[in-house]
Amino acid sequence: MTRTSLTIFLAVSMAATVGCTSKNYVKQQTTPLINKTNELDDMTAKNSKDIKDVDARAQAGIAAVNAKTADVEQKAQAANQSASSAQQMADAANNRVGVLTNAVANLDNYRPVAETSVKFGFNKDNLTPKAMEALDQLAGSISTTKGYIISLEGSTDSVGSAEYNYDLSQRRADAVIQYLASKYNVPAHKIYVIGLGKDKPVESNKTSQGRADNRRVDVRLMTNTVGDTTQPTPAPATTGASNPSSM
Repeated sequence: MTRTSLTIFLAVSMAATVGCTSKNYVKQQTTPLINKTNELDDMTAKNSKDIKDVDARAQAGIAAVNAKTADVEQKAQAANQSASSAQQMADAANNRVGVLTNAVANLDNYRPVAETSVKFGFNKDNLTPKAMEALDQLAGSISTTKGYIISLEGSTDSVGSAEYNYDLSQRRADAVIQYLASKYNVPAHKIYVIGLGKDKPVESNKTSQGRADNRRVDVRLMTNTVGDTTQPTPAPATTGASNPSSM
């Protein structure tokens, strides 16, 4: 090998050695940085995921609160409506008590000729044979009574809502009206009806017998003829059914 060749060989060998050494050095210096960068990337990814999870839970919580708030507002609105409805029914009840007086301007000039109490069964508005018999006895005085009116007060016991009981008491009074109109030709303008519901009990609703007595329609035949001296004739009260439990 010539001196020149040897020189070239040594130069190449040295360059290769220096190159390898440089690469190893660079690798040693950059590897920790790469590892650290990878760790940061992993942490960033994990933080992003955690943030998304927290955000999702927060959104779910907000949605739940909004739903609860809407529910509370809806219940509050319903409560206000119920209170308003209750007040309206109370006002209507007060109006019912005075409706007969308002309908008949000279009611003070009327006096009872005959009266009866027609009772009804549990949640019923149909007339029983005994109820019809009591109405027949009262109606016997109609043909001989001048200037008469018939007042009806329908009632229930305290079981059930006020609104339902107003309707039930009205239906019971209507049953009496239909019977008197169809059998005795009593004209509609002669009959004044008050559906009192449970507002005017005649007995305590704490007992089954008291509730049974309150399921009734009080019927009064009245006249404004001063010269008529006929004394009031009470017809027998009737019971509508043996079950006294409600309405």
